[in-house]
Amino acid sequence: MTALVIDGHPDEHSLVAALARAYVGAHPDARLLAVRDLRFDPVLRHGYRQRMELEPDLVEAWAAILEADRVVVLAPIWWGSVPAELKGFLDRLLLPRRAYRYGANGLPEGLLRGRRGRIVLSTDSPWWYLLLTGNPAAKQLRSLVLGFCGIRTERAVMIGPVRGSTDARRAAWIERMRRTAERDSAADARRASRPRNPVEEPAATP
Repeated sequence: MTALVIDGHPDEHSLVAALARAYVGAHPDARLLAVRDLRFDPVLRHGYRQRMELEPDLVEAWAAILEADRVVVLAPIWWGSVPAELKGFLDRLLLPRRAYRYGANGLPEGLLRGRRGRIVLSTDSPWWYLLLTGNPAAKQLRSLVLGFCGIRTERAVMIGPVRGSTDARRAAWIERMRRTAERDSAADARRASRPRNPVEEPAATP
C-alpha cells in the first residue's frame, strides 16, 4: 500500500468524508481508514506512565501506518484543533519508542521517517482569520505530530470557508482533491522505484 488516507471527521456525510473518498478514488494505491468506524478508547488513561493495550482496530491501524509510504490526514478545524476522536487516535498510536524516541542528546527522533504526509483541513473561518491566528491546527499536525514522528509533510491544503458554500463550490473542492490525489499518486510511483531511506523501522506492536 502506498497511501493511507485517515478520515478524521465523525460524520460520514460530511464534506471531509467526501474529500477522503475522492482522494482514494483517484489514487490507485490508497486505503481509506475512517477513525469514526474504529472501536477504541480515545483517552490515554495513564499518560506515558503505563502503556495501554491496543484494541484490534488500533493494531490494524498501526500496521497500515507502517505499510504506507504516504499518510494523508483529513479533518475539520474545531476550536483551533481537530475533533476529539482523531486526537485520541493519534494519542493512542503515536507513542514513545514506537513513533519516535529521544536520542542520547535528548532530542526527539522520528521513527516514521521515509514517509510523506499530506494534511487536508476544512474550516468555516475566513482566510484573514486563519492568517491572524497562525492556523494552529495545521501547524500542530504538520510540525508537532507528523513532523515530530519523522513524516515530511507539505503545507496543509485548506478547504473553506465551508459555511454557506454552494454545491458548485463543494464540487470544485472535491475535484481539487481528485487532482491532488493524482499528483500524489504519480509522485508515489516515482518514489516507489527508489528504496526507502534506511532507518530502523518502528515496532509493529507496542
